[in-house]
Amino acid sequence: MNKIRVAVVGYGNIGRYSIDAVNAAPDMELAGIVRRSVAAEMPAELEHVKVVSDISELGKVDVAVLCSPSRSIPEVASKILSKGISTVDSFDIHGDALMKLRSDLDELSKKHKAASIISAGWDPGSDSVVRCLLKAMAPKGITYTNFGPGMSMGHSVVAKGKKGVKDALSMTIPVGTGIHRRMVYVELEPGANFEAVKNEIKSDSYFCHDETHVMLVPSVDELKDMGHGVLIEHKGVSGKTQNQLFEFRMKINNPALTAQILVSCARAVLRQRPGAYTMPEIAPIDYLYGDREIILRGLV
Repeated sequence: MNKIRVAVVGYGNIGRYSIDAVNAAPDMELAGIVRRSVAAEMPAELEHVKVVSDISELGKVDVAVLCSPSRSIPEVASKILSKGISTVDSFDIHGDALMKLRSDLDELSKKHKAASIISAGWDPGSDSVVRCLLKAMAPKGITYTNFGPGMSMGHSVVAKGKKGVKDALSMTIPVGTGIHRRMVYVELEPGANFEAVKNEIKSDSYFCHDETHVMLVPSVDELKDMGHGVLIEHKGVSGKTQNQLFEFRMKINNPALTAQILVSCARAVLRQRPGAYTMPEIAPIDYLYGDREIILRGLV
């Protein structure tokens, strides 16, 4: 069996867990890691892993797992797809930005005969698939997606990126009916102005649509817990039958689940025609390793 050669681009929390997921997959092998700076001190766990600053240095790569912040994904994905290498990413900005990314990468993927799965996390991502199935079961109705309580990696990265912030943690607290509160804890660099940092965070598009509270703490590291979760509730109509009630709930380690979904999508992306896709557009069996007939016998 020719194993799928996977490059992990970025080595933050999701990158670390992605390596674990690749190494655990029987049909994959780690081609290496792409980091912005290979001159930085190398973690001990990467002693026997090829680490480069450009994916071209890894030789043959079938698919790149992009573990970069969402706002950098359009640029990073475009560069790699232009080399004819398929990509998967966990772009987590909903709405128009997601659909624009799908359109842009679709054109680029087809041009370079590659494929891309975008927003391959758990929301958007696997939760999007769940919402799709719930609508199939009860087409008319309302769906509420309630996140947390837990750490939002995307929001934390955005808060940490503000000038004067040494570290940050953004917690998502569900209020109910799909409404959320953001609790942002920041540790500042010496001399940084807390009021200026607070205003910049609250005005960012990641936070400005939710009730957001920013608090100064001496150490963010003492507060971090990567646990998260979701409750999806759907009340709708099947045919003409009212009051069909559905719930989907999970409690997770956030980066570990995101990484596993990315790696499962790394398998699925190679089974698609050139173009860009979201997770609901792909047959679920494409995410799985193994003989299809055997898999189906265990599912149907």
